[in-house]
Amino acid sequence: MIDRRILLASAMSLAAFSAFRWLGFGGSAIAGEKSAEKFEIEKTPEEWRKQLSAAQYHVLREAGTERPFTSPLNKEKRKGTFTCAGCDLPLFASETKFESGTGWPSFYQALPNAIVEKSDRTFMMVRTETLCRRCGGHLGHVFDDGPKPTGLRYCMNGLALTFKPAAGSTT
Repeated sequence: MIDRRILLASAMSLAAFSAFRWLGFGGSAIAGEKSAEKFEIEKTPEEWRKQLSAAQYHVLREAGTERPFTSPLNKEKRKGTFTCAGCDLPLFASETKFESGTGWPSFYQALPNAIVEKSDRTFMMVRTETLCRRCGGHLGHVFDDGPKPTGLRYCMNGLALTFKPAAGSTT
């Protein structure tokens, strides 16, 4: 005969396991592994490693995060465009950059058709991950605590971006 304690313990174990999987733990995917999505630019890990620095590879291809306040792009104030460090796709206009105080370059709006978003359930929280639309590189996350007019904060890894100054831009 099934004891109520065994039944209750089984139900609690099943609930805990489900919550654990929902939060991104215990799944079959390894950390940083991309889903089966297809992107316009696809390369082998070896090809990406030849093109990117070790730190860029960790961020763009393994969904890593750079240490806050380490990116030179935090202080970039010139007019221009922030592009993907993996494939050079224009992602953000300098006019949408703002100082969020988080330690990472932040923007309130991405350029049209520049990024894709997906649910990120790692670290026991639910966030919205941003990826380059063309190469699938991990850029950072988007949050709904940004300034007007969008109310969004695209919190990007500086290692995932390069800056292209506008012609004649010095300030």
